[in-house]
Amino acid sequence: MLRVLLNGRSRYCDGIPRRSFLQLGLAGMGALSLGQIQQLQAASGSSARKTSLILIWLDGGPSHHDTYDPKPQAPAEYRGLWRHIPTNVPGIDIGEMFPLQSQLADKYSLIRSMHHDSGDHFTGGHWMLTGRGGVSGGATAGKFPFFGSIASKVAGPRRHGMPAYVGVPYGMSIGLRPGYFGGNYLGGEYDPFETEGDPNNDNFQVKNLGPIAQLPIERLRDRRTLNSDLDRLLRQRDVAGGLSDVSSFDQQAFDLVTGSSARQAFQIQEEPAELRDSYGRNSWGQSVLLARRLVEAGSTVVTCHFGGWDSHWDHQQTMERHLPKVDLAVSGLIRDLDQRGLLDQVMVAVCGEFGRTPRMNDGGNGGPPLSKGTPGRDHWGNAMSVLVAGGGIRGGQVIGSTNHLGEHPLERPLRPGDLHHTIFRVLGIDPHVHFTDHSGRPIPAIDHGGVIEELL
Repeated sequence: MLRVLLNGRSRYCDGIPRRSFLQLGLAGMGALSLGQIQQLQAASGSSARKTSLILIWLDGGPSHHDTYDPKPQAPAEYRGLWRHIPTNVPGIDIGEMFPLQSQLADKYSLIRSMHHDSGDHFTGGHWMLTGRGGVSGGATAGKFPFFGSIASKVAGPRRHGMPAYVGVPYGMSIGLRPGYFGGNYLGGEYDPFETEGDPNNDNFQVKNLGPIAQLPIERLRDRRTLNSDLDRLLRQRDVAGGLSDVSSFDQQAFDLVTGSSARQAFQIQEEPAELRDSYGRNSWGQSVLLARRLVEAGSTVVTCHFGGWDSHWDHQQTMERHLPKVDLAVSGLIRDLDQRGLLDQVMVAVCGEFGRTPRMNDGGNGGPPLSKGTPGRDHWGNAMSVLVAGGGIRGGQVIGSTNHLGEHPLERPLRPGDLHHTIFRVLGIDPHVHFTDHSGRPIPAIDHGGVIEELL
């Protein structure tokens, strides 16, 4: 593992300041040599495919009824507060809070039958992000790597000088950072490179990219000095074994710090004002615009964190605050990718850890004295919706359905592994690749499901 120190901040128990180094994807070299990783890339086709993924994560769990799976014929307490509206694809209706996305349904597809059957935030998040259960609110520690961490390990960045996996503004699931967006037993190097900050801020900049305090750019560009300083840094970390395998990655590490590609990609201020407006002038919209800049520059996986969806009460206010921002961000991204000729190269996925209860509660979540306000919806892992677009995904489709009340899948039930298989197909990643966990057991990247062939 190669760590390049950037500055000095508070340290964790291993003595390394988490936010003061740039970590390149070199972990696991004791388990996989450079040659083996290159073989994996060749076998998976990732060296030929240059597709990327933007995952918009609705942390807390959005209501499927009020977004992508409206139930206009259901009783009022089920169908909710908003009407359904037609899209530009006959027969596909979505919630009325998504007027911009309704004009683009030919460019995305909706999975309405996703389920994992858990109403626990942590269990649901772990299922959706790692493809496995095994955690709960009582034991929240992740047990498996995020599927995007696996993809970044196998494929690396699509272009040298860019981080393979980025979290905007950070990778976080249910309050855990990076939580189930982390590399787990793949190593911390496969945690997201986090931008932090607010991309909507006029002074936004990424603190993790810049000159190394001890090594000015001029010295780093001197190859002879670079090599001697690299040796010194590696000796400080007592890296044992595998160093002969990592030499070809040395330049990638220093390209990321000293090169212009990453710094240029993070300069969101260079985007035209009109385009920025089309994504929404808020932290969510600008995070998604930044994600587009990153995949265009060569990142493989970029996640955007949209939090605050746990609407047990005051559901109307929460949805009216959040849904217009999602509508702007998702429609802005799809239009922008399409106009740039990038839609076939970039897959977009929008989801959270579960849906919400089909029947709205009375706002009391059990009644007085627990009353919190106006009615809401509770946790529901038996049915949820996922929007997918780009990367070769066929648009204008609805995959699966739920029953008339939105309680459970009626047709084509799908599980998280089916979504992950589909994403891996798009990214050119072998879903059968194995990695060694903390106990030394080989664990397959995905252990259930298959590609959703109707989408491709």
